[in-house]
Amino acid sequence: MRCPSCAHPASKVVDSRPGNEGQEIRRRRECEGCHARFTTYERCERIVPLVVKRDGRREEFELDKLRRALRTACRKRSVTAEVIEGIVERVANELEGTAGREVTSQEIGERLLSELTQVDQVAYARFASVYLRFDTLSDFQSLVVKENDDTSDSEEHEK
Repeated sequence: MRCPSCAHPASKVVDSRPGNEGQEIRRRRECEGCHARFTTYERCERIVPLVVKRDGRREEFELDKLRRALRTACRKRSVTAEVIEGIVERVANELEGTAGREVTSQEIGERLLSELTQVDQVAYARFASVYLRFDTLSDFQSLVVKENDDTSDSEEHEK
């Protein structure tokens, strides 16, 4: 690792500790040339799948797109940034665990919907309206009826 101060090629590790909930290692280093200290982070390289869009196009999976979509759905709701980040991490980890190198945008949308049902019903409806391409008020009504049916089914199953 080159020193950011003097570009000397050698440095030694002074301190090392886990960071980001065990997903990375934070290392304090000291340059052997100028003795400046700096921090580096070591993390596993993520295998980024390609997303197959509805029209057949393929594009690289982007975590920021998930964050933006969730922030939009959760705007002015009592959903914290930590909850949104947790959803993004869980979905990203699930996608990395898939055997294939491609995932459909439909699969991603369904995973986000399943996460949002547990977090906030209004955010769920907002996301569903875009993801499922709602055109009319009856689309929202059918979503509410479906959710009520699913809720009553799960309550009866628990009894």
